[in-house]
Amino acid sequence: MGQKYKVFIKDKVTLVDPEKWSSFCAGYRIVEAAGGLVRNGRGELLFIFRNGMWDLPKGKMEKGERPMETALREVEEECGVSGLKIGRALSDTYHTYLEGKEPILKKTWWFEMSCEGSPALVPQQEEGITEVRWVDDNALDEVVQRSYQSIKEVIQSWKSSV
Repeated sequence: MGQKYKVFIKDKVTLVDPEKWSSFCAGYRIVEAAGGLVRNGRGELLFIFRNGMWDLPKGKMEKGERPMETALREVEEECGVSGLKIGRALSDTYHTYLEGKEPILKKTWWFEMSCEGSPALVPQQEEGITEVRWVDDNALDEVVQRSYQSIKEVIQSWKSSV
């Protein structure tokens, strides 16, 4: 049996067998997105604050876009950071939510990214982002505690691979 898909439904983990994946997905509209785990020249990580939670910058793929292109574009748009360098792919995540009454299953491709120095940040307020912050190792646990389960998974996976 293949590896199960891990889906975050209301911050609870649901494991779906590969042979049941198609029927599971049939109940959702699929949205594809990409984002980045950005580290600056001081080793701090980039977080956004939206809807009362700390999150990583990410967004929906545009037609014809590849995941890496989306990730770079979205981080720049949501945080005002330019000059990003993209690194290796991190683990993908799946999570569900409602858009109105429509159930959505979002797949997000995650990439490690870096930038020089510690650039000034500008939150994309029209996307509901009220704060953008560089977070050092001392504050990381506190920020991650107020993050979605899928974001905790990305951070944990990244930390175990560095």
